[in-house]
Amino acid sequence: MINSDGMNAEGKLLYEGKAKRVFASGKPHILRVEFKNSLTAFNALKKGSFENKGHINRDIASLLFQELNKEGIASHWISNAGDVDMIVHEVKIIPLEVVVRNTLAGSTAKKLGIAEGNVLAKPLVEFYYKDDALADPFVSDDQILMMGIATETEIQELKLLAQKINQTLKRIFAVAEIDLIDFKVEFGKDHQGRILLADEITPDCCRLWDMKTQEKLDKDRFRRDLGNIKESYEEVLRRLKGKLS
Repeated sequence: MINSDGMNAEGKLLYEGKAKRVFASGKPHILRVEFKNSLTAFNALKKGSFENKGHINRDIASLLFQELNKEGIASHWISNAGDVDMIVHEVKIIPLEVVVRNTLAGSTAKKLGIAEGNVLAKPLVEFYYKDDALADPFVSDDQILMMGIATETEIQELKLLAQKINQTLKRIFAVAEIDLIDFKVEFGKDHQGRILLADEITPDCCRLWDMKTQEKLDKDRFRRDLGNIKESYEEVLRRLKGKLS
């Protein structure tokens, strides 16, 4: 349904992804994002869910977006609504997953033949092309330019933002006695052309290890059938609330 001013009517479903639904808010350039209870891995080849996941991830993401905003890192987050919803600025997502690695883990450690857990001398920033049909392949700066995804200036801006986000997140998680192993973020452009941090920052897209025990507190518990998935997500939220409230 379209209003007379050309806007999508409030509540209209605009997009549904693996972990979130996006709805029109009825206000210009403002959307409502609903966090789902679903859990996927390996490009959605493995699927699951757990009760209250949407609420937990919404709360973790909003806490982190607010802390990043204090450091001058603008995001699409505006406010929370209800138990699982987030009010956000509308952005056009740049089709790149920006990955920052502080410690080698998962498929990257396996690919490079380096033992998981090796701390890098400096953070590694990588780009992956957002396309499920292609399994989100790694792309170089030159490939990004060739495909017209971003300009050279924008690529450098994304790298600088990723590094700044990493520094802030490492500090936040360290206070909560959690090691930030690696994470994935996405960015989008608002109607004014500003690049904003978008999507989410949660245990779905971060590797988080307990600082003392090295126990995994993230989606690797689902990927690797380690159990206690809900409990681990709840623990991350509990620690963050305890330190950031």
